[in-house]
Amino acid sequence: MFTGIITDIGEVIRVEELAAGRRFRLATSYDPETIAIGASIACGGPCLTVVEKGEGEAASGGRPWFAVEASSETLARTTTGNWAPGRRVNLERALKASDELGGHIVTGHIDAIATIEERRGEGDMAEFRFAAPENLSRFIAEKGSVALDGTSLTVNAVDGARFSVMIIPHTLAITTWGERQAGDQVNLEIDLVARYLERLRSG
Repeated sequence: MFTGIITDIGEVIRVEELAAGRRFRLATSYDPETIAIGASIACGGPCLTVVEKGEGEAASGGRPWFAVEASSETLARTTTGNWAPGRRVNLERALKASDELGGHIVTGHIDAIATIEERRGEGDMAEFRFAAPENLSRFIAEKGSVALDGTSLTVNAVDGARFSVMIIPHTLAITTWGERQAGDQVNLEIDLVARYLERLRSG
């Protein structure tokens, strides 16, 4: 379980093909002594399991690294299918029971890929407009929460399957959102509460 509050930006430094997926090695500022093999880390949104870790090497610029594996299903349903060395990725460690829930409840289970249709500057902030799949539009509500590339964000406005968010300077600076532009694809996770309310409503 996660909160959507990003704590590091990782960088993909190696991609290995597996029989039914890929293994990604990511450079990080996390202390490897605090990362357990088998731990869950949200990498750009998807919850992935740490399978290996190590100290700095040339490819990581001397930073520590950890490796995760993505199945063929994850590669098909998320942006991980397009990851290559040099890709920067929002990271969040799994929530501890004593941690502050600063964002909203995020599972790391991606529902779809959304596309940035427009980025517009609003002073030192940035407004992003997205197109989401039609079947998810009923889960996205004005002033509700979504997780985009693992970041907990508040929906500003909704128009059918299109919605917008406003991102503050702090978030632009400490996440990959400062780099995002129109045409980019991002991982979308709808609000967990909205998902269960719809399930209850539909019987």
